[in-house]
Amino acid sequence: MDASIREQLKAFLTPEQVTASFEVMGLDTQLIADGTYYVIERAGQVAGCGGWSRRATLFGGDHSAGRDAALLDPAVDAARVRAMYTHPDFARRGVGRYILALLEEVAGQEGFTRFQLAATMAGEPLYRACGYEQVERFESVTSTGVGVPLVRMEKVIGT
Repeated sequence: MDASIREQLKAFLTPEQVTASFEVMGLDTQLIADGTYYVIERAGQVAGCGGWSRRATLFGGDHSAGRDAALLDPAVDAARVRAMYTHPDFARRGVGRYILALLEEVAGQEGFTRFQLAATMAGEPLYRACGYEQVERFESVTSTGVGVPLVRMEKVIGT
């Protein structure tokens, strides 16, 4: 996760925003507890990771403000795509697409037909290519006052 944040975002953000991203992003261990987080290995190395959630939190790690563990209703709510990271050594090799397809399939088996996520500037092209559409652009402002740009995106499947 650290390598992904540090390397993938530097082409899109200022050095201050990249540093601030560590406050906004990270692993939410609720995903592990819920059994909805996956790690993908290639040649014995971690190539990427990502999860989905049936809980209301849209983004952020254990340390992030504004978390909400309320359960979502698949009949009316969108599942959350969460904590997607690809190690820089495996970028643009299909890891992100593979994880995203897996998450959509598994969450779909629980009845979810809509998916939402908060994309980083580095992740936005992948999500667009996979059928996600922009809902809104916003900033997550850190405790130091640095704004990290994000894009809320959504996709409907299985209808």
